[in-house]
Amino acid sequence: MSLLTLSVSIPGLKPPPCHQANIDDCKKASTLQLATFFGALYTLAIGTGGTKPNISTIGADQFDDFHPKEKASKLSFFNWWMFSIFFGTLFANTVLVYIQDNVGWTLGYGLPTLGLVISVMIFLAGTPFYRHRVPAGSPFTKMAMVIVAAARKWRVPLPSDPKELHELDLEEYARNGKFMIGSTPTLRFLNKAAVKTGSTDPWMLSAVTQVEETKQMLRMIPILIATFVPSTMIAQINTLFIKQGTTLDRHIGNFKIPPASLAGFVTISMLVCVVLYDRFFVPVIRKWTNNPRGITLLQRMGIGLVLHFVIMAVASLTERYRLNVAKQHGLVENGGQLPLTIFILLPQFVLMGTADAFLEVAKLEFFYDQAPESMKSLGTSYSSTSLGIGNFLSSFLLSTVSDITQRDGHEGWILNNLNKSHLDYYYAFFAVLNFLNFIFFMAMIRFYVYKAEVSESMHVLTEELKVMRLKASNQEAAKGIA
Repeated sequence: MSLLTLSVSIPGLKPPPCHQANIDDCKKASTLQLATFFGALYTLAIGTGGTKPNISTIGADQFDDFHPKEKASKLSFFNWWMFSIFFGTLFANTVLVYIQDNVGWTLGYGLPTLGLVISVMIFLAGTPFYRHRVPAGSPFTKMAMVIVAAARKWRVPLPSDPKELHELDLEEYARNGKFMIGSTPTLRFLNKAAVKTGSTDPWMLSAVTQVEETKQMLRMIPILIATFVPSTMIAQINTLFIKQGTTLDRHIGNFKIPPASLAGFVTISMLVCVVLYDRFFVPVIRKWTNNPRGITLLQRMGIGLVLHFVIMAVASLTERYRLNVAKQHGLVENGGQLPLTIFILLPQFVLMGTADAFLEVAKLEFFYDQAPESMKSLGTSYSSTSLGIGNFLSSFLLSTVSDITQRDGHEGWILNNLNKSHLDYYYAFFAVLNFLNFIFFMAMIRFYVYKAEVSESMHVLTEELKVMRLKASNQEAAKGIA
């Protein structure tokens, strides 16, 4: 962020101002200027990759699963975590956007840079007081060991009794603060990694618990794939939705609304919905379902997926109305501004915020909750991966649909002049895509099995250890009597 601020502040690092009507006549940015600007953006992306999966993980780790009150509070953590994230987003989409449009980019980038400095100071000050998980090694390495070991022993038959598979002693798990996971019949091929063949090489032999941890991460992949399409829809907020806004009347009296500020309605909607969901919806539904969360995480995600279908259907109808107004006023060819308020786009923005309150919160919590204890940060990184792939898919679909629809002399669905485009068709295509994705999601969750609660697993482990120790003491006592 510091480099980004410098790239828009120092004259030598930014191209000179341009007031030409045709931007092709403006002086192009130099190689140094481009390298500085894009270098800052890529550095920001790398930094985000480090912080996004870990900040929410370390936050959730502060709650003790074995303390009833803390465990209950943890069920609301991700709601309020996303609330705080979107509260910052609201500031960015309103105050910062206004500053960048009307004051300048130096202050517009300088303020979040200062905010990050303060955040780092708060984080460092609080570090001694946090609960820290002991580093457990790379989850990718552990998963690779299981997959390689299973592949190398693909001809080895599985024993009929799962107890014959390799597993560490209960005492060792208890000593390391971990818990044992029993063998399951799903993804049976991976169980071969735990078949004993005489070798103790970690790339030839894995413990059953390690195999099951790998299965847990792999079982979530179909759910992850089902989140790619809604993540693509989210990418429309800051692209086509905003571009639609530039063609409409943005005035409220003498004040002109920046198009990018429309995203603030997504944030406001999401903030309101999260509060209503956590404080009203969950307590009421919990009485009927006896589920501490009210509904399951996958049910919550499913509601979000349905809302994404509704959003694109509404967006398609709204765009069709906008195009009809453009035709009525003869603004199709010149791409002029329509005598239509920007607030006709409000329903699709508000619905997007409502969908986020269901899907995005549930997605983050699901991938954290269902990941093995030693792979929590990898689990939450699934959520960030979903958003990243959604953005790539958005770009791919935009360019592909634009190219296909312009073949054979057709004007195409997506042009620079939105009044000549057919975004209504494009949004209808997205609605169909969301419907098909929902069917895929429903098919996948039929086969998904939630992992056991950690606290319950640790309780079982404790009881088993007590039984083992009691048996051992009885045997010693019997030997002494003999």
